[in-house]
Amino acid sequence: MSQLQSRRLAAILAADIAGYSALMGADEARTVLDLKAHQAVVLPMIGAHGGRVIDTAGDGILAEFSSVVNAVECAVAIQRAVAERNASIEPARRMQFRIGINLGDIIHDDVRVYGDGVNIAARLEGLAEPGGICVSGAAYDQVHTKLPLAFTSLGAQSLKNIAAAVQVYRLEFGDEQHASTGGERTPLPLPDKPSIAVLPFANMSGDDEQEFFADGLTEDLITAISQFRDFLVISRNSTFVYKGKAVNVQEVAKALGVHYVLEGSVRKAGGRVRITAQLIDAQTDRHVWAERYDRELQSIFEIQDDVTASIAATLPGRVEAAAYQRIKRNPTRNMAAYELVLAAKVLHHRTNKDDNLEAQRTVERALVLDPDYAHAHAWRACLLGQAWVHDWCTDRDAAWRTVNEAIRVALALDDHDSDVHRVLAAVNLASGNHKAAEYHQHRALTLNPNNDLIVVQQGELHTWLGAPEEGLEWIRKAMRLNPHHPERFWNHLGRAFFVARRYPEAIDAFRRISRPDQTHHAFLAACFAMQGDEAAAAAAVRSGLALDPAFAVEAYLRTLHYQREADREHHRAALLKAGFRA
Repeated sequence: MSQLQSRRLAAILAADIAGYSALMGADEARTVLDLKAHQAVVLPMIGAHGGRVIDTAGDGILAEFSSVVNAVECAVAIQRAVAERNASIEPARRMQFRIGINLGDIIHDDVRVYGDGVNIAARLEGLAEPGGICVSGAAYDQVHTKLPLAFTSLGAQSLKNIAAAVQVYRLEFGDEQHASTGGERTPLPLPDKPSIAVLPFANMSGDDEQEFFADGLTEDLITAISQFRDFLVISRNSTFVYKGKAVNVQEVAKALGVHYVLEGSVRKAGGRVRITAQLIDAQTDRHVWAERYDRELQSIFEIQDDVTASIAATLPGRVEAAAYQRIKRNPTRNMAAYELVLAAKVLHHRTNKDDNLEAQRTVERALVLDPDYAHAHAWRACLLGQAWVHDWCTDRDAAWRTVNEAIRVALALDDHDSDVHRVLAAVNLASGNHKAAEYHQHRALTLNPNNDLIVVQQGELHTWLGAPEEGLEWIRKAMRLNPHHPERFWNHLGRAFFVARRYPEAIDAFRRISRPDQTHHAFLAACFAMQGDEAAAAAAVRSGLALDPAFAVEAYLRTLHYQREADREHHRAALLKAGFRA
């Protein structure tokens, strides 16, 4: 028997199938098969939206979310997906979910959740119409200004075994749910964050085997991109209705309510397979990004994994760049918080003081629009941390306190945001807590293994822990994932080569940095010294001191995060040998 542990605030989603008993009575065997088919679509969507399935007894589903916004987005996605599935099923056999969502206090142990917070969600499910969603007043207060959805108040409702009346709101789908039956689809409003529809990749080879590969690639891309929680990604069920059809990208985008459409093709030629992909900004009908992948046709599944990871990692950067260009074209517009944070990321990657300050101001604007936006708090901490590392702040102690405060707020708001854990890993590393850094880095990588910033930090952490050869593999993977990676990735690669005592390769990496600072020159000097090239080491020392005349070995080493004393001593000896003062 598990022991009760604690209470917490959570969003609870309860769902069941309307008329399930009647369906079972008419055809028990088929109903069970249909239920399993529906669950195979619905249950993964809960995880993709940051939720946790608690129970699936009978025809019911109970799930928990740390974010009520995620819970409502998941419910909408479920109802859309089920409506699309029902389009090809005879009316008498269609299954329709009723969904209730509540934000409330729950009691939890290591298996289940209990309390009125759960009971209210279950009662709201009973109030929902087939194919509909009802939310409590507590949930409505959190989402109605953050999601482009319409709600109708049903007033205060007395719910069974609930002492006080509960304010209830019904989510209005309008004509959208009827689109799957053949009627004209009503254009959906654009959400306040980047939204993407991945159209089924076209098989251009006429080979049935490639048809399966193209479909699998499309599905894997949808899953991989969904791990970026800043994006709204349309489900497979909604996009596969366009399979094999000639489509107008702008019309598809209007019908699905998205900013971007990703489309592509697969062609087999001899012993090779060629895959093309292009991202289109549907509002401007402009190509944001396009890429072609040529691979040897040895393991089709390895190719699928490789291309999926590459596209999934590249897309966020291309979307961020497009968002930043829109803001530059219209700087006075009151942009959504999501887009402002995307712009701040672009500025962050440039790694200079002026852009860092502008990025901080941009994130502050996002937090004015949405004070409870965990991702914005995480990036506020990230940007202040960047300023702290590069000594771009007037009061380092105050800046560090603010970094820790911002990331604590982010964690309290959303424990499932991969960037929150990425920044927490970096903060703990800077504080010398390598074990906590490893924990949060593992959480970040688990939540989003396709984020190049998380992957490169995995390599960076391995280097600090004394495993540079493993670090090199992760850093190279990040570079492969995102060919448009920030230039600072070369710094991470160079440091890993240096710690691995692979000095020529370290020199090559550091020389790829277009505007080296004093630390880059110091690394070059250390590498040349360890190779015995005294003249090159002396020149690098002069370049470093020209940028920072006060540079000294011991003060610099105190800013580094080596876990092994042997690695710190190696760095000290190399810098002193190059000619820097202690």
